[in-house]
Amino acid sequence: MFKVSINKKVVIFGFIFTFFSSFGQSFFLGLFNAPIRTELEISHGQFGNVYASATIFSSLLLIWVGKKIDEYRIIYYSFFVILLLFLSSLFFSFIDNIYFLALGIFLMRFSGQGLMSHTATTTISRFFHKTRGRALSTIWFGLSSAEFILPVFVTYFFLIYSWRTVWHGIAIMIILLLPFIIINTIKTIKLDSREKDQPATKSFKIKSWRRSDVIKDYRFYIISLNMLAMPWIATGVFVYQSFISESKMWNVYTIPKGFMVYSIASILTLFFSGFLVDRFTSRKLIPLMNIPLLIAMFVLFNYQNEFSAFIFLGLIGISNGLANVLGSSTWAEIYGVKFIGSIKALTTAFMVFSTAFGTAVFGLMIDNGFTIENIAFMSGIYIVVSLSALLIIRKNLEPTMLRK
Repeated sequence: MFKVSINKKVVIFGFIFTFFSSFGQSFFLGLFNAPIRTELEISHGQFGNVYASATIFSSLLLIWVGKKIDEYRIIYYSFFVILLLFLSSLFFSFIDNIYFLALGIFLMRFSGQGLMSHTATTTISRFFHKTRGRALSTIWFGLSSAEFILPVFVTYFFLIYSWRTVWHGIAIMIILLLPFIIINTIKTIKLDSREKDQPATKSFKIKSWRRSDVIKDYRFYIISLNMLAMPWIATGVFVYQSFISESKMWNVYTIPKGFMVYSIASILTLFFSGFLVDRFTSRKLIPLMNIPLLIAMFVLFNYQNEFSAFIFLGLIGISNGLANVLGSSTWAEIYGVKFIGSIKALTTAFMVFSTAFGTAVFGLMIDNGFTIENIAFMSGIYIVVSLSALLIIRKNLEPTMLRK
């Protein structure tokens, strides 16, 4: 039998958790948009408002529940998250009115996108130091793999099974696989566990900021504005993919196939970004994060042919790959790791909230006659403004160092 090092076990844990976080991600829930709207007889805007409201409440709860990861051993916290994800998935299959839809989306966003990804990235950010960038890039392959596989599979399953049956299968898979995974990967990990083969001790260390101090730091908000561009814009694209296809007169399979390009681009970017972060630091790379996303909005604004779907989704995938790594490592670099769980609970809540914002804004604009080109233009303006603010303060992103 092969002996797996503790470092690799923690990475495997993170990979699996990010994969399973996909069931609460917008790209996945967006696949159920059309059948749910048809069955419940609601509009794009109504679905968007429900989605946004549920997501906002999930982000608020995440600020408190996510902080608890700094207080309990990761195996106990992970069991709680798994049970919640299982129950949420099971509940989602019973949605038959708009109120259950709101509760179902709330549960999936909270347990899936929120807690699953929060648990994975916080564990990796705290456990690793020397190879943090590579470890984070590796675990995000889990979500990229899901983005590559699941859209086409779910679209195919819709031809055979009802959307409710698909969710039954998801719930069974969660409760059978995930407990086995965590018992065999993170059973011995504690709050003070760190990667093996740490670099030699230095005479200085990074100051660990408490969350109460972080929220008083102006840099936190400027960085966050840039971090949030990807989730709110991509969420709008994913949730309203059927609207985009209809507007551009694309085949129903064009965007699901485009997700493969998105996933490949994310994976390739993740592969390189981890090494780049470990060599150059996240602080120096973060201004590059949203440039591909900006170009993607330009493509969506200007082009109509189906091939452009693969280009703009590929560009979003590049920004996604960068954002996944930089979104966790940047906070650890600047604010230390002792209280990283509570800090990331806040930033993850912001991220989840931004997806609600994107869903609500896209839905509202669609219902009021805005074209996808109008939406792409406004998204581009946001990226330019937030990036400009970041470039102004880029020299002030160094951590506070303390003598040991």
